[in-house]
Amino acid sequence: VSGYTPMNNKTYDCTEGLEDGSGPCSCQDCTKACGPTPVPPALPPPWTILVNASCCETLGERFENALRIVFSSWGSFCVQHPFLVILSSLMVIGASSGGLAYMRITTDPVELWSSPTSQAREEKNYFDSHFGPFFRTAQLIITTPLNDTFLYSPLLSLELLCVLDLQLEIEGLVATYEGQNVTLKDLCLAPLAPYNDNCTILSVLNYFQNSHAVLDHMKGDEFYVYADFHSHFLYCVSAPASLNDTTLLHDPCLGTFGGPVFPWLALGGYDDSNFNNATALVITFPLNNYLNDTVRQGKTLAWEKEFIKFMKNFNNPNLTIAFSAERSIEDEIDRESNSDIRTIVISYVIMFVYISLALGHIQSFRRLLVDSKVSLGIAGILIVLSSVSSSLGIFSYAGIPLTLIVIEVIPFLVLAVGVDNIFIIVQTYQRDERMPQEEIHQQIGRILGDVAPSMFLSSFSETVAFFLGALSNMPAVRTFSMFAGLAVFIDFLLQISCFVSLLGLDARRQEGNRLDIICCVKLPEGQETKTDGFLFRFFKKVYAPFILKEWVRPIVVSTSVYFGSHIGLDQKLSMPDDSYVLDYFKNMSKYLHTGAPVYFVVEEGLNYSSPEGQNVVCGGVGCNNDSLVQQVYTASLIMVNPSCVSCRPMTPSGKQRPEGEDFMRFLPMFLSDNPNVKCGKGGHAAYATAVDLYPNNTGVGATYFMTYHTILKDSPDFIDALKMARVLAKNISQSIDHKVFAYSVFYVFYEQYLTIAYDTALNLSVSLASIFVVTTVLLGFELWSAVIVSITIAMILVNMFGVMWLWDISLNAVSLVNLVMSCGISVEFCSHIVRAFSISVKKNRVERAEEALAHMGSSVFSGITLTKFGGILILALSKSQIFQVFYFRMYLAIVLLGATHGLIFLPVLLSYIG
Repeated sequence: VSGYTPMNNKTYDCTEGLEDGSGPCSCQDCTKACGPTPVPPALPPPWTILVNASCCETLGERFENALRIVFSSWGSFCVQHPFLVILSSLMVIGASSGGLAYMRITTDPVELWSSPTSQAREEKNYFDSHFGPFFRTAQLIITTPLNDTFLYSPLLSLELLCVLDLQLEIEGLVATYEGQNVTLKDLCLAPLAPYNDNCTILSVLNYFQNSHAVLDHMKGDEFYVYADFHSHFLYCVSAPASLNDTTLLHDPCLGTFGGPVFPWLALGGYDDSNFNNATALVITFPLNNYLNDTVRQGKTLAWEKEFIKFMKNFNNPNLTIAFSAERSIEDEIDRESNSDIRTIVISYVIMFVYISLALGHIQSFRRLLVDSKVSLGIAGILIVLSSVSSSLGIFSYAGIPLTLIVIEVIPFLVLAVGVDNIFIIVQTYQRDERMPQEEIHQQIGRILGDVAPSMFLSSFSETVAFFLGALSNMPAVRTFSMFAGLAVFIDFLLQISCFVSLLGLDARRQEGNRLDIICCVKLPEGQETKTDGFLFRFFKKVYAPFILKEWVRPIVVSTSVYFGSHIGLDQKLSMPDDSYVLDYFKNMSKYLHTGAPVYFVVEEGLNYSSPEGQNVVCGGVGCNNDSLVQQVYTASLIMVNPSCVSCRPMTPSGKQRPEGEDFMRFLPMFLSDNPNVKCGKGGHAAYATAVDLYPNNTGVGATYFMTYHTILKDSPDFIDALKMARVLAKNISQSIDHKVFAYSVFYVFYEQYLTIAYDTALNLSVSLASIFVVTTVLLGFELWSAVIVSITIAMILVNMFGVMWLWDISLNAVSLVNLVMSCGISVEFCSHIVRAFSISVKKNRVERAEEALAHMGSSVFSGITLTKFGGILILALSKSQIFQVFYFRMYLAIVLLGATHGLIFLPVLLSYIG
């Protein structure tokens, strides 16, 4: 066509190959050549951290999330409605604290240290109901600085007249009670009353009838003295019940009150039986005890007060006098408590000031008054004190009395727990960055969701541990545990409600650049850079990396442990350093030769009118070899000098004892007969109070046989005396087939030491077990974390025993209360760090431990360690020895051991086995 030849080549489809061997078009150029569309592989299943999670782990995760959601919602609500929450909290605090109007404080040492159901308490009640309460005493121990002597000590020669004058002056003391005059005769023990109203005075001067005339009586001529007071004294110490000394004087030795004065009760500092060498005179005034008669008891206390006042003002250069009355110890403890109020107040003021200042995180000097949190710190302290007052009030409503231990120890405990939680909340908020579009109530709610489970873990663990400690039989420990458990839990509730609302208000104030305290004043806007606090930076950058270095960790784990402690409470520790009672205790241990009276009480039911009944208790001819009196005498031979001469055997006629109806006819006569020249064995003075006759003299009920303990100088002596007396009473009961028990006035106080080791082990074991269970549950059933917490707390307790041994702190009810408290405070040192470790997402144990220590360690250190350290140091200035030993030393040990274990040992342990 027009000179062109049309193209008539063969065309190929893009899927066909060419004749020259070329292949079809590629898939990119020809869709048909692509073939079937490939099917993409299925997506892999989502990866999880916990592969094949156990039931406990799943349950723990759900529980943790539930706690986080609940606390977050609650925190947000508290910040959104602060005034509602604060007002509701104040109403609850007011209602609970109203119980303080019914508050009773127990100062009776029997109620403090002896359980109403204890053996000693029941035996005391039995004795008091049948024979009356044990008498009160006022006692003098008189020595002299003079040392010129020949046959007799100066006290039995030159100064005896001065001592008589002193005794007569004391007899003549007049006290005033509600406008009435009170004298010794109104109160004293007069066993022959109403026939003879002379007071019982255990003094060598009673050998001379307390009379200058008898003391001056002598027989002699111008060349020689045949008999004088020395002769009479030597006769009377060998026959104190004699009515005629058989010397030329023929004066009686029997006391004016109708009873003998045994030389070992009235003399001290002699060797063997050489009474003439005595270097101390002991004068004892027994007074009637009126436990249920407030008027008579008031009169007795008034006279004792006058006696103490007189003795403090008495002065004689030739006499050194140590003295004590029944009320002396309680008076000195009260004086000690009042003098220590200033020390305690200073201690708490230091802690309060530190808390108020340390909560703030100052960004710059310009914002000092904006970034400070003095008002929030004071509010936190008031919340802690409110929890204490609420606990005291609630139990006061229930009629449960307080003790001084509760008042002194619980504020310290709750302050440690409460302030730690306050620092954790505030410092976590200070380090947190608010998320985009997040409001302040949401931010604080989120923060509370993060930290409140840890606070709940520690507070609930402590509450359960304390409440289980209330199962103790020791009243002081039981009362402390109840009050402490409730106070800690109320404090937690107030912190997650009232304090969170206050934190929200303070955060708004700070964001509005308003000054702390003077919130109506506003600071001009300025650009500030947010920085971390010094303590947090130190823990994060320096301390935590150092502690967890490879070469440091083995050193930390290989720390030493000390263990051991002695049992008891030295009564000297309960007195102030300047107390006159300390001199009395010292002289009592040095000079006295006889301890407290001990009564072997035969309970009612024994037939004394039969020969068999008489033979099982008596000690003369015809009595059983294993009778009560014989066994007491045999036991006394273990402690007495082997040269001691036993009683003379009875004559054959002495075997004739009244029986049957004759016994009950003659017994009342014997018990009412006064000793006299015709019948020196009249039983009115010696035995009238020892026999509980049935009405109309129809039979004999309970009876007692009195003897004396040897001199008891310290707690082990008192404890051993109680043990041996009970062993002897048990042997007597078995041999006579009738119930007999031993009773002495100090048994109710020292019985606790028979089981103190068991009670301590039980209380601390129960506390540890409860902490383990609660920690397991609240850490999301992380059993191993709970084991680590329990191990660390157990090590703190073991080391506390080591400190007690090294620092000479005895194991008793006071130290047991402190040990129970240390168990609770140890939870604060451990649980927060363990929980922070358990929720950390770092790749290995060391990094997780480092993160937990950096974030929680600084709050724990500033919240507990620094808060308490300053306040504790002030306690060292106390005049009270018991404060210095059981509060300063033990509190310091609790804080230092808790800090070293929680902030050093625990992170290293977690880095190995967490």
